[in-house]
Amino acid sequence: MALRCALSMLKHDAEGKECIERIVKRLHALSYHMRSYFWLDFQQLNDIYRYKTEEYSHTAVNKFNVIPDSIPDWVFDFMPTRGGYFIGNVSPARMDFRWFCLGNCIAILSSLATPEQSMAIMDLIEARWDELVGEMPLKIAYPAIESHEWRIVTGCDPKNTRWSYHNGGSWPVLLWLLTAACIKTGRPQIARRAIDLAETRLLKDGWPEYYDGKLGRYVGKQARKYQTWSIAGYLVAKMMMEDPSHLGMISLEEDKQMKPLRRRSSSWTC
Repeated sequence: MALRCALSMLKHDAEGKECIERIVKRLHALSYHMRSYFWLDFQQLNDIYRYKTEEYSHTAVNKFNVIPDSIPDWVFDFMPTRGGYFIGNVSPARMDFRWFCLGNCIAILSSLATPEQSMAIMDLIEARWDELVGEMPLKIAYPAIESHEWRIVTGCDPKNTRWSYHNGGSWPVLLWLLTAACIKTGRPQIARRAIDLAETRLLKDGWPEYYDGKLGRYVGKQARKYQTWSIAGYLVAKMMMEDPSHLGMISLEEDKQMKPLRRRSSSWTC
């Protein structure tokens, strides 16, 4: 999104043209990489499950040598037949399969996600409503990191115990991002359902910063009350629902030139 905004801000003079060319080149590479290797849906998960390891050269299908046994058990049950999302990270030998709300909403608003991927993200949210929305919108990440691992990954912040704060907590501020993504994909009913849910608790609970628990039932153990961005997130969501034209201030339309062709490697066998 930052790179695409930069394109609209640069002057088309000699100096600006050089920057524009470099940005466009980077955008093409980044878009292709993210859409191809960070995207996960039912078919892609099945493909990864059947990956062969220790492949070499440009013909390798398993380019990051991901070990299929590293796929966590929860993702098989979490992945619906229809739907998909951008995962947290791809690194040699393994992938971070967690769902991150902020990244997936921004992917829709920036048009990093293709129209088909954007609709699939919405399908996933609807199919996994209890896990990703629960009783208070909206899970910042799913699932939580448990046992001793959360201390290693989160820097041992005591607020980041399982299903709390940044480790699977629910953040009302994310409501406006969900609403914007819903409007862009033509699914306002999803946003309306989430807003209605938030209205049953936020005012009564004193506009907390975040909520804890698998379903977001509990006010966060160190959540600040009357948190400005919790209030602002709700107000922006309501204003966008009342006047969807506001979406134009924060959303970028798809750049047709950056839609990559996804091809299988010549070494791929079913």
